[in-house]
Amino acid sequence: MRVRTKEGFVERDKLKPSTVHQELRVLRRMLSVAVRKKVLPANPCSGVEFPVKVKGMFRPHYMTWSEQQQIEFQAPQYLKNVVQIITEAGLRVYKELLRMKKEQVDLDNALVWIPDSKTPNGIAEVPLTPLALDAFRNQIELAGKSEWLFPSDENPDGHQKTLKTVWHATLRRAGVRYFRIYDLRSTYATRLSAGGVADEWVTQLLRQGDAKVFKKYSQMKLQMKREALEKLNRHANEAGPGFGTVKVN
Repeated sequence: MRVRTKEGFVERDKLKPSTVHQELRVLRRMLSVAVRKKVLPANPCSGVEFPVKVKGMFRPHYMTWSEQQQIEFQAPQYLKNVVQIITEAGLRVYKELLRMKKEQVDLDNALVWIPDSKTPNGIAEVPLTPLALDAFRNQIELAGKSEWLFPSDENPDGHQKTLKTVWHATLRRAGVRYFRIYDLRSTYATRLSAGGVADEWVTQLLRQGDAKVFKKYSQMKLQMKREALEKLNRHANEAGPGFGTVKVN
């Protein structure tokens, strides 16, 4: 591959598929920002389908219930709150949750308001399950007098910016193989789908504008079904023969 530099054209190694993949994602993001600021009428890359699996890149990971229990047991309380909020409400961890202020949380009506997000569809009121509501209530108490939900003295903006270090450490203590904390959002989508929620509604609950993004989440349903079967077999073995037998027509 020839690359133009100040010294002229030089020969470089071939581009890796992961590099091209990432550059296309950055381009699509730039064009989305241009659409949001009304510089462009539409994003020509909005219909581009990225491959689900690219060598050298992560695939979405479905966190099993047993993994979640292990992680929550080893996590500091604020990280436990993060895990429960994302898997119950599907918020984006860095763009939406870590920069959230307490005033965005409506405990009385079980809602949170997202005023700024990755996409225009992300700006919305998000309903909360009882578990997510308890996690928000707990985090508000942990935050003390700060206006931020996840305050930090190390960040000039006043809120935490990253969870990478504590996430790595917690997974290591829990004995869970590393996966991205962002995949908690994938887990949220997968559980909705496995619970019988229609794909169109899952897309709306994810606050996505393109239903095609659901493809990378739906692929994890098989793993969830296997987990359910493992629980079924374990309970059957524990119960013994003839106990709780269900007649199937």
